[in-house]
Amino acid sequence: MHNPELDFDAFDASLRADAPGFFVPDVPVYIARAPGRLDVMGGIADYSGSLVAEMPIAQAAVCACQRDDASGGAVTVHSANASTEGFQTEVVLPAGVFTNPVSLLKWIRDRDKSVRWVGYVAGCVSLLRAEGLTPRGAGARFFLRSEVPLGAGVSSSASVEVASMRAVCAAFGVEMSGLDLARLCQRVENDVMDAPCGVMDQVTSVLGEAGKLLLLLCQPHAVQGTVAFPQEWTVFGLDSGVKHSVGGTGYIGVRVAAFMGYKILSDRAKSGFGGYLCNVSPDEYTRLTANDPLPEMLSGTDFLRAHQGIFDTVTTVEPGVVYPVRAATEHPIYENQRVHQFVARLRDGSDAAFAEAGELMVAAHRSYSRCGIGTPETDLLVDLAQREGSTVAGAKITGGGSGGTVCVLVKKSDEERVTASIHASYTAKTGIAPRLIRGTSPGATATPVRVAGWK
Repeated sequence: MHNPELDFDAFDASLRADAPGFFVPDVPVYIARAPGRLDVMGGIADYSGSLVAEMPIAQAAVCACQRDDASGGAVTVHSANASTEGFQTEVVLPAGVFTNPVSLLKWIRDRDKSVRWVGYVAGCVSLLRAEGLTPRGAGARFFLRSEVPLGAGVSSSASVEVASMRAVCAAFGVEMSGLDLARLCQRVENDVMDAPCGVMDQVTSVLGEAGKLLLLLCQPHAVQGTVAFPQEWTVFGLDSGVKHSVGGTGYIGVRVAAFMGYKILSDRAKSGFGGYLCNVSPDEYTRLTANDPLPEMLSGTDFLRAHQGIFDTVTTVEPGVVYPVRAATEHPIYENQRVHQFVARLRDGSDAAFAEAGELMVAAHRSYSRCGIGTPETDLLVDLAQREGSTVAGAKITGGGSGGTVCVLVKKSDEERVTASIHASYTAKTGIAPRLIRGTSPGATATPVRVAGWK
């Protein structure tokens, strides 16, 4: 298990080297840590109400916040990592952009891409002010350092949001439950960054336990406990090198298509299914579509003519877009079933059960491809993993798909050989050296917020 103390030590060294005079002397600085996550099962079915199984990873974001009452409500954010991505290192946001989340969203949209990253941090201030939890005239200073790789599908944005939210809450004396904090961080993503993600990333970053899968029923965020891997099995991730984004057209299109299918099924059944598509069982889905299958592809225009709109609060149907309705609707219905079966196999613990768990992972991977959010690179990684023999139970694309990281379920005794073999083969075939996502660490609430002072 990764020791979070190492992240605080690296953060302290980075702050002193990169921006030694950034914080005002003798004013408390609050420092919080939050890990990324590896999506083992569930993925994009979260917004449809599925059970998901998520692992907090070793890599984490660390954020420090200091109140700045003399700034007139302005917020300054400095990132130790921004320059490596070609982003602006330090951004000052005027007080006026924090009137409400929409004001900040507009400000971010009007800025160059090199500045937009700041919304993941500043959005926390905006949401807290909108909720009346912090004074409107109070400013803040943030210093951020993250080791969670960007665009790898391991929740780099959620880890930044959670670390930032915990730090600013501590600085302003705001107390809330872990689930409430996760939901507020999701709103940063939805309302400020205009990315229609579900809540599983934020909940895992907040409440995950090292070495265990967090089981979350996303209706909307009911934690179902954890499940540990037997000692002889583990998971790791390999980053394909293809950048993923939940704000990308592939992810958004599949989400909209799933809600279109949900609306069609609801109209047929004259039922809302408790508010979530995943409450439609596979048997009920078969019954509802036996004589009238869902269209494989459906234009927004044709859908809106027959059904007016969808139940989703963060996306809309675009008339000029053609959506993969059948695959996107079937995916969460069957993925929810797969996740429940996967958890049961893990609890069984036998090699035969793990082989079946691996088959469920591969089935989930293929379902992503049917939705149109697979990639040749992630397909290759899964194929290479399956060639490694019986010590690899299975592999799948993770998170929002369209690139990012592949999760591999492997016997610990063969992990070193398998990672080296896949790494060498993938590099030889693509020219890309896949980044290894390995190790685990506790969620944010397991690590107390630090308080420091700079002279």
